[in-house]
Amino acid sequence: MDILLGMQWGDEGKGKVVDVLAPKYDVVARFQGGPNAGHTLEFDDKKFVLHQIPSGVFQEGTSNIIGNGVVLDIRIFREEIEKLESAGYGVKDKILLSKKTHLIIPTHRLLDAAYEKSKGDQKIGSTLKGIGPTYQDKSARVGLRTGDLFADNFQEKYDALKAKHIEILRFYDFDYSELLPEMEEEFFQAVTYTKTLKFVNSEYFVNDALKAGKKVLAEGAQGSLLDVDFGSYPFVTSSNTFAAGASTGLGVAPNAQKNIYGIFKAYCTRVGSGPFPTELFDKTGEDLQNLGHEFGATTGRRRRCGWLDLPILKYAVMLNGATELFMMKADVMNTFEEIKVCTEYVLKDGTKTTEVPYDLEDIKEPVYTSLKGWNQEVDVKLPFNELPQALLDYVKYIEDYIGVPITMVSMGPDREETIMK
Repeated sequence: MDILLGMQWGDEGKGKVVDVLAPKYDVVARFQGGPNAGHTLEFDDKKFVLHQIPSGVFQEGTSNIIGNGVVLDIRIFREEIEKLESAGYGVKDKILLSKKTHLIIPTHRLLDAAYEKSKGDQKIGSTLKGIGPTYQDKSARVGLRTGDLFADNFQEKYDALKAKHIEILRFYDFDYSELLPEMEEEFFQAVTYTKTLKFVNSEYFVNDALKAGKKVLAEGAQGSLLDVDFGSYPFVTSSNTFAAGASTGLGVAPNAQKNIYGIFKAYCTRVGSGPFPTELFDKTGEDLQNLGHEFGATTGRRRRCGWLDLPILKYAVMLNGATELFMMKADVMNTFEEIKVCTEYVLKDGTKTTEVPYDLEDIKEPVYTSLKGWNQEVDVKLPFNELPQALLDYVKYIEDYIGVPITMVSMGPDREETIMK
């Protein structure tokens, strides 16, 4: 089993890479996260954003699994499937649902809004999709799973969980009365639809596929610096976004992991609140934002932009055991005469370090190295070794610092704008 992961704060371009790699795989599986993901794919002059559906769904003969580590909003899930079907892509029969996938119910979304509102200026920038409250219920052992949809007492289980949530909403003095009826109507319509899909014991399905010699690609969501254990806590997501999460999120032993592909942008972005050491507040930051069309695929929020942070990238590579790196959005840097990369930090106590500190707020300032930009448009049909020398030097500098080869450079959003080494 190979794994594809984001090495920064998400939005690295994982959807495009899965789409490029998918023809080599028999199974593509999502192992964590939920509708807070937004994986963008562009091909044949069409653009699709997948929030919960695995990005291998456009490939014929590929099975696409929603793993047990995912939290699923069946309302959004239904909308995604129907939208693709209406566009002429028959995807319904390509999707397999784990019976152990946890359900996001309407009151999870209301709780998300109540929690975020209560934080005031300390809000974490939640997508308000109900992700956190659903994972909380999973850990508290009170959640609902997709397999429960077929239980004779599903309504009873649902009502019991809803009652718990309403107690909390009342504690926070959050007015839910006008919102909930319509949300529940949509939810139960989606329940009826979801029960027509294919359900599997995904841990058996994936392991049987591997035993049969089939190739499996585990598709991560969000990014490594949003991991609940090793990310910039508390400004993180609620799941394990590292390679280890693929084992628990699909039920596959760690020794089944082979290639681990790390995806990163040629610069850095972040959506929502939280520390961002290399964030730029000047014209360069605006240029990166505009040239990169940096708006969240899920939220539409403007992404904060900054130079590439190499200590962060090396940290993510170490924790994931990444074997190859794919550099995305290199085309955004085409007009720059000078490119900077962060190589170490000055901490507030005056010391310098290349390690990511316990609290990113302890960083006083990043230390930059300046590199020559290639300052030209790049022909995407060029072989890797014929790319502009300054671009090759940029790749080499990153490789030398990180210690892992960069084997793909993306020069645009379309699957054809991809240069393999």
